[in-house]
Amino acid sequence: MRSLSEVLQAPDPTNMERFFSRLPTVFNVVIFSPHGYFGQADVLGLPDTGGQQELLLRISQQGLNFKPQIIVVTRLIPDARGTKCNQELESIEGTKHSSILRVPFRRVEDGSVLQKWVSRFDVYPYIEKFTREVTAKVLELMEGKPDLIIGNYSDGNLGATLMATRLGVTQATIAHALEKTKYEDSDIKWKELDPKYHFSCQFMADMMAMNAADFIIASTYQEIAGSKDRAGQYESHSAFTMPGLARVVSGINIFDPKFNIASPGADQSIYFPYTEKQRRFTQFTPAIEELLFNPNDTRDHIGFLADTKKPMIFTMARLDTVKNITGLTEWYGRDKRLRSLVNLVIVGGFFDPSESKDREEASEIKKMHALIETYDLRGQMRWICAQTDRKRNGELYRCIADSKGAFVQPALYEAFGLTVIEAMNSGLPTFATNQGGPAEIIVDGVSGFHIDPNGGGGGEDATRKMADFFEKCELEPAHWRRISDAGLARIEGCYTWRIYADKTLNMGSVYTFWRVLNKRQKLAKQRYIQLLYNLHFRNLVKNVAIPSEQVEQAKPVAAAPPRANSSTKITARSQSRFQRIFGA
Repeated sequence: MRSLSEVLQAPDPTNMERFFSRLPTVFNVVIFSPHGYFGQADVLGLPDTGGQQELLLRISQQGLNFKPQIIVVTRLIPDARGTKCNQELESIEGTKHSSILRVPFRRVEDGSVLQKWVSRFDVYPYIEKFTREVTAKVLELMEGKPDLIIGNYSDGNLGATLMATRLGVTQATIAHALEKTKYEDSDIKWKELDPKYHFSCQFMADMMAMNAADFIIASTYQEIAGSKDRAGQYESHSAFTMPGLARVVSGINIFDPKFNIASPGADQSIYFPYTEKQRRFTQFTPAIEELLFNPNDTRDHIGFLADTKKPMIFTMARLDTVKNITGLTEWYGRDKRLRSLVNLVIVGGFFDPSESKDREEASEIKKMHALIETYDLRGQMRWICAQTDRKRNGELYRCIADSKGAFVQPALYEAFGLTVIEAMNSGLPTFATNQGGPAEIIVDGVSGFHIDPNGGGGGEDATRKMADFFEKCELEPAHWRRISDAGLARIEGCYTWRIYADKTLNMGSVYTFWRVLNKRQKLAKQRYIQLLYNLHFRNLVKNVAIPSEQVEQAKPVAAAPPRANSSTKITARSQSRFQRIFGA
């Protein structure tokens, strides 16, 4: 009542947020993330792959004895490649009342189940049927409507839009990466790029979702409005033209109060400082030493480090063009001073391009092999294939920190930069792209360093900055620790899941109120979006090819647990994984 009194006397945003955060409005949450191999184990490196505790705490503080439900919706993949992605319902380890619900993609023409993974660029023919089936299962599991639906990426946001519109509940979108800014002139060149990327579908899906959403969660300010040198991801959708297809004159208003910044964090049970010796996963030490220092090529690593006493610069990412891992390799190969100071360790991708089903990754793998030969990097570079064990990866960060090395994130553009957070939280000094989110995460020269992936004659500015840092560390060993400590302080103050969860739940409460207040305006916009979807988007989807494969009619998936019914509680255990899912 005191909070309500403050709102009535001074209805400023802070008082409003404080009041609505105390009202019991959000209990059941659905999170959409349809594409990719999505799971808790053995999925890292496959194509893309604390909110819950905060929700429980709030319900307790509100004086209620109520068990919330959080369902993460993704795609069921019968050909699961050794993962649990063919399991329909999976409890999330270490959490309560949270689960992953997997629903298959079905062909439009006959309803048969698609057996294999498909690229994120090719998922649009399946989303409508997928969302209808998801809606029915969620209503059954929750025994009613959810209070909040959150979409992730273009396909998840489209599914969230369809479901939220049908059920009439609050909707949030999280873009993560709007491809329009990742691929230069992708709007003007859409006809040229459409057979490969289907940007005509994707850009329309993005436009519909961001306008339908009650609120939008962005990781950084740059994601919304960009910088003086580069348009923001959302800003680039304000007005653009796709010749022969559409002209967008008022796509999204970046000054709309629906935009909010809530930066994700790292799982601090896995990514913690190298100095916390008692917490470290020492059981992985022999395996990590094998990954880093075994002089022979194996299925897991190629190349070797002749001088194992040198510090290591380290990176971990998918092998695609935008992540620019081959760019870092080329920078390192060209810079003799940097090569004399440090070794290069790369974790990502396969070694054989034929093993990858991702078009860009296969091309980058071939380029990586060529660079190793061109610059004769054997003896100074270790290339480790993508690793799926998150705990071992966390310990790998700390082992690099033990060597007084550094983490490098050289992306041409990075919407946020979760690996930057993980590295800094492990105590590693970090060099990261100034194009996108890392420019806000790192205070340049204080808690890490910005590098320009596009400047200085092919990475010369970036390698000079790295070489200067390591030379200074040789002369002044305390310099390495200063940057490391400042990075840890930066993460603790701004980039934890506790902070993220608090902000997200506040948004859910506040925007549920505004949704009711602006009901008429919301309905008018929904009618326009439905018109665009039915008359325009459905025709675009018909141009996306359906992969040919041996199909099976829908049937029960082996090893799937019994589905919950009216007397079954969805229990779960995995706060750490859910936290990553909730934010990423």
